[in-house]
Amino acid sequence: MSGPNETDSTARPTPVGIYERPRRQTVTNIEVIAIGLSVIWVLLAVMFFVVMPGGEDAGFDGAGFMVTLLAIFMPVAMIWVAATAAKASRIMREESLRLQSAIDAIRQSYLTQQQRGAVSTEPSVAKKLEEIAETTKKTETALATFSTIRRELRSAPAQPEPQTTAEDQGRLELGTPAEDLSPPLATADFIRALNFPETAEDEEGFTALRRALKDRNAAQMIQAAQDVLTLLSQDGIYMDDLRPDMARPEIWRQFASGTRGRAVAGLGGVRDRSSLALTAGRMKQDPIFRDAAHHFLRKFDRILVEFEPTASDADISALSETRTARAFMLLGRVAGTFD
Repeated sequence: MSGPNETDSTARPTPVGIYERPRRQTVTNIEVIAIGLSVIWVLLAVMFFVVMPGGEDAGFDGAGFMVTLLAIFMPVAMIWVAATAAKASRIMREESLRLQSAIDAIRQSYLTQQQRGAVSTEPSVAKKLEEIAETTKKTETALATFSTIRRELRSAPAQPEPQTTAEDQGRLELGTPAEDLSPPLATADFIRALNFPETAEDEEGFTALRRALKDRNAAQMIQAAQDVLTLLSQDGIYMDDLRPDMARPEIWRQFASGTRGRAVAGLGGVRDRSSLALTAGRMKQDPIFRDAAHHFLRKFDRILVEFEPTASDADISALSETRTARAFMLLGRVAGTFD
C-alpha cells in the first residue's frame, strides 16, 4: 500500500505478475517545515543579538559567548530532533498499516478456505481428470491409427522382404521430439528470463522470456516462479524491495551438489523481518501458497543442478541477482531448505 509520503509512480503489471512498488520521497513536508523553522529562529536570534545594546568597555566573556551559542543553536537542534521523531513515527504508522492490511488479507483468505473445506481441491482434481481424459483420447487415436495401418498392410499384396542386416536394423529410430530439434536455450536468455521483464516496454526481457518458454524445463521453472511471485505480491512483498546478502558462487555450487546445513546457510540472506514474518504466516495458513512454494523450491533446485556444471562463476552471480533467485532465498529460508 502507498503511504502519504510516497510518490505516485506508475505501477505497471507485466504479463508475469511483477509489479513495481512506489518509491519514498527523499524530502518530505516534515523536513521542509523543520528547515523553515530553523531559518526563522536563526534570523531572529541574529537580529536580537545584533540590535541588543552592549557595554562599550565590555571585554570578551567566554561564558556569555557559550550562552549565546546555546540560545541560538539549541532550539534548532530541538526542532530537528522533533522532526526526526515525527518522520520516524509517520513511517512506523505506514508500516503498521501495511502489515495490518497484509495480516487481514491472510486472515480473510484463511477463513474463506476454511468455509470452502474440501471444495478448494476440486479445481486441481478437475484439472488432473481433464489431463487424464486428454491423454486417453490421444492414446485411443494412436491405437486407432495403428490398427488402420495394420489393416492396410494386411490387405496389400505381399511384397518380397528385403534382406536386412544388423547395421540396417540399428538405423531404425523413433521420431525425434520437437524440443530436441530446437536450438538449446542460451545461458544469457535463461538468466534474463528468470528476472522477468522490467517494464511493459522491456523488449529485450520479453524476447528472452519467449525464447525460454520454448524450452520445456525452463518454461516449467518460469511458470512456478510466476505463481509464487504473484502470490507474494498480494501481501505487498516485492523482490525489488529485498536486498539479500549475496552468497558467493561456490556456495551455490555446493548447494547444487547436495550440501546442506551451515555450509550453505549463506543462501538464506534475506533479512527483511516483515517479509519473512508474512511469508512464514502464509506458509502455515494457506495450503495453496504452501504447495506453490514447495513446487517452486523443487523446480529451482532441479534447474540449478542442471545449470551449475556448465555455468561460470559470473553466470551464477547473475542468476543469484534475479527476482526468481531472491524468491528462492526468501522461501528457502522460511521453509528451512538451508538448515
